[in-house]
Amino acid sequence: MTAALARTVLDATQWQARRLAHEERVDVWLTPHLARRRRGERHPVADFLFTYYSHRPAQLRRWHPGSGVELRDAELADFGRDYRASAAGVTLDTDGVRARRAESIAWIRSLLAATRGRAPHFGCFGMHEWAMVYRQTREELRHNSWPLRLSTERTAEVVEERGVRCSHFDAFRFFTPPARPLNLLSPTRETQHANEQPGCLHANMDLYKWAYKLSPLVSSELVADAFDLARDIRTLDMRASPYDLAALGYPPVRVETPDGRAEYAAAQRGFAERAAVLRDRLLAAVPA
Repeated sequence: MTAALARTVLDATQWQARRLAHEERVDVWLTPHLARRRRGERHPVADFLFTYYSHRPAQLRRWHPGSGVELRDAELADFGRDYRASAAGVTLDTDGVRARRAESIAWIRSLLAATRGRAPHFGCFGMHEWAMVYRQTREELRHNSWPLRLSTERTAEVVEERGVRCSHFDAFRFFTPPARPLNLLSPTRETQHANEQPGCLHANMDLYKWAYKLSPLVSSELVADAFDLARDIRTLDMRASPYDLAALGYPPVRVETPDGRAEYAAAQRGFAERAAVLRDRLLAAVPA
């Protein structure tokens, strides 16, 4: 039996203000992305969350209050099949959603709990991005519109000198074939629960994915908070990558140097702290 969630009642003025604030917040992110998409332009940093993850811009913009919230004077037709009429308006059919998606919710919740329970590690220094270009030609590079900061040979040497300590399967699967044997681990989807740790940039970026997959049990504001963290993580990820994105306004974090590695690890610790709060909020939204 799941723990009961406290019920909050919002009058029309309150929930409409929350909806408007959410829409205005995400429009700051969506408007430039959609404009680039119309022009056929690609941005290796700002567009990543819209291309890598399956959540569409319209879904990110759509507001929902999460479980345990009653919206007074709301129309059921405006909120969709996961909602039901309540005494004063509309509320999420939490039991129905959890019953329909029980297996997925349990999988996500167990991953979040397992990750939370581990000690964070901060010694990867972003080498996962370097392993994704290791021994590739210019034509093979994923972002080949942008130059590498170092020569192809020197880039490979950095990977070989530093080694790779990536625990995240969805990063590891993009490694080039010759880079995979250099990794300390061989993560798989089946070992994801055993490997993910709370210092990992990609595990913390993926809180956005778990937030939208748990929707509408979690609020749109929480999804947006996770998106905001993922945006900041992606920025560090690409600043510390082998690509030279200075022309786009992203000065490099030179992880091939001691100072760059110290800068990277400090930022990584800050992201882990922010992610821990979001991970706890997600777990609280879907009590066992």
